[in-house]
Amino acid sequence: MTVVVFLSSLLGFMAFGMPIAFALILTGTVLMWYLDFWDVQLLAQNLKAGADSFPLLAVPFFILAGELMNAGGISRRIIAMAQAYFGHLRGGLGYVAIAAAVLLASMSGSALADTAALATLLLPMMRERGYPLSASSGLVAAGGIIAPIIPPSMPFVIYGVVTNTSISQLFLAGLVPGLIMGAGLVIAWTLISRGMQEPPQAKASKAERRRALADGVAALMLPVIIVGGLRGGIFTPTEAAVVAAVYAFLVSTLLYRELDWGALIEVATRASRTTASVMFLCAAATVSGYMITLAQLPGEIAAMLGPLADHPRLLVAGIMLLMIAVGMVLDLTPTILILGPVLAPIAMKAGVDPVYFGVMFVLIGSIGLITPPVGTVLNVVGGIGKLRMEVLVRGVMPFFLMYLVVVALLILFPAIVTVPLAWLR
Repeated sequence: MTVVVFLSSLLGFMAFGMPIAFALILTGTVLMWYLDFWDVQLLAQNLKAGADSFPLLAVPFFILAGELMNAGGISRRIIAMAQAYFGHLRGGLGYVAIAAAVLLASMSGSALADTAALATLLLPMMRERGYPLSASSGLVAAGGIIAPIIPPSMPFVIYGVVTNTSISQLFLAGLVPGLIMGAGLVIAWTLISRGMQEPPQAKASKAERRRALADGVAALMLPVIIVGGLRGGIFTPTEAAVVAAVYAFLVSTLLYRELDWGALIEVATRASRTTASVMFLCAAATVSGYMITLAQLPGEIAAMLGPLADHPRLLVAGIMLLMIAVGMVLDLTPTILILGPVLAPIAMKAGVDPVYFGVMFVLIGSIGLITPPVGTVLNVVGGIGKLRMEVLVRGVMPFFLMYLVVVALLILFPAIVTVPLAWLR
């Protein structure tokens, strides 16, 4: 019965158009009333505790780092470097988009920031060279959602906080799945681009490639510093976020000199707005999360999933199917905040590695960013490219199916995640 109260309250508030954060707070109060545990002071304490978290300090700094990279010319240089090496191939701009998506993912950890950079710089070029609009926009959107998987990842930070999972291990475990996602996009784009007719693009000379690499090498050092620092135990994920923001600031202002005071104020303003939204969501989720634990909601759902408890792969597959459905109507952050504390204990009780489950959870939630009707990343690409939703959905579908193949592969062979993680540890 508690499950019914929780779901009906949350979905009911959302159906009335209430923002997710307020819906979570009110859902927590409904559970308080249902359990005859009404305490306004406890409500306020949990709301404050939800934002008062040292690991969550990584969120504003990763957001700031992403904004600095876009405004300071780092993202543009990454794309220029990828174009120098892959732009001459058939469908070359598609491979440029994939390479740039993987490289940008290793720096910002934000799907929206990476997608905005890719769409702004690459969509006009793809349109000019006669690429199909649907396939081009679909590829850019699909490339953007690699960001939450390859470290540093803001969703991993949030998931680690709400489920008490090691953020450092989540970061390291996301490396191989993120690269596999990139490889899947390469396969899909190769099949799509076979029939494309485009003007031949001159191959960049060795000197041009060296110049592009030299211009972008400072940007390429950021993921090396972050992953190396985490692997060597030099800093925590929160400290890694500060390092990323400071490094992006120094490179943008002192080396590339593309960030003046006016642009810096605008960057700080955008980062502050996004941070306020995310942190309020985290605080609100703590209220409902506390009541979910008090109401023993995970236990009730675990009882419903009882027949799958002895078959971890089937359990993970069932949860992932549920996540795909949820991802169609919820953004990634609310999905993590609402379902993470509920489903993670169930998976752990069934013997599923908590870090592996966290990677799968965030991966499926990220795929939800390119599925309608919500599809936040699709909306970003559509807004920048001025494209209709039906064009975007048609274009992203081949890449969506490829991602489902990747998910199936990771479910059937968990060692793809756990073995590299054991080595990186």
